[in-house]
Amino acid sequence: MKEIVEYIVKSLVVDKDAVKVTETEEETQTVINVSVAEGDMGRVIGKSGNVASSIRTIIKSISSRTGKKVFVKFGE
Repeated sequence: MKEIVEYIVKSLVVDKDAVKVTETEEETQTVINVSVAEGDMGRVIGKSGNVASSIRTIIKSISSRTGKKVFVKFGE
């Protein structure tokens, strides 16, 4: 999952070196934290959060096959 999120985010931003994606796993859920340069945050979140919502939808549909809940969080 982490690799998919990283690929999507890197294709959206200008400063690809500033992208950091970390994954924290627990028993029933996984949290993916995405950090990008401050100037690229608007590109990743999108107008009214549409891009961030789309990324979450993609990950949710992929994770439904594994039975684990996956949350994607965007921020510093």
